[in-house]
Amino acid sequence: MRVVLDTNVLVAASRSRNGASHALLSQLPDERFTPAVSVPLFLEYRAVLLRPENLLGRPPAQAEGFLDFLLSASHLQEIFFTWRPMLPDPSDDMLLELAVAAGAKTIVTHNLRDFRGAEKWGVAALPPSDFLKQLAQSS
Repeated sequence: MRVVLDTNVLVAASRSRNGASHALLSQLPDERFTPAVSVPLFLEYRAVLLRPENLLGRPPAQAEGFLDFLLSASHLQEIFFTWRPMLPDPSDDMLLELAVAAGAKTIVTHNLRDFRGAEKWGVAALPPSDFLKQLAQSS
């Protein structure tokens, strides 16, 4: 199954090895789920993870290596149609567009309120902990 990972999940995983975000990303590659990415989302991942406050003293090459790995474990989806605005936070519209285009039924995020309305498109927003529980139940 394809899922879309919000950038905040990657940031949380990079900041703590103890949380659900890190546990989820540590499972990649996983036959139960494949992250879907688009070029704009990947560029956002890169821009955010390479900010000094998110590097936490690590060399940028380490973040680049993680991004290369993530891309290798992901489905690259082209976006042919955009529908905007759809969500309370317009910057999150690209995530919903990606989910619809990729056939992903889930956006994994820490900001659930930003994805009110996604259900109209057949997409659920779940925090990483709930998505991990869903994966465990499907095993």
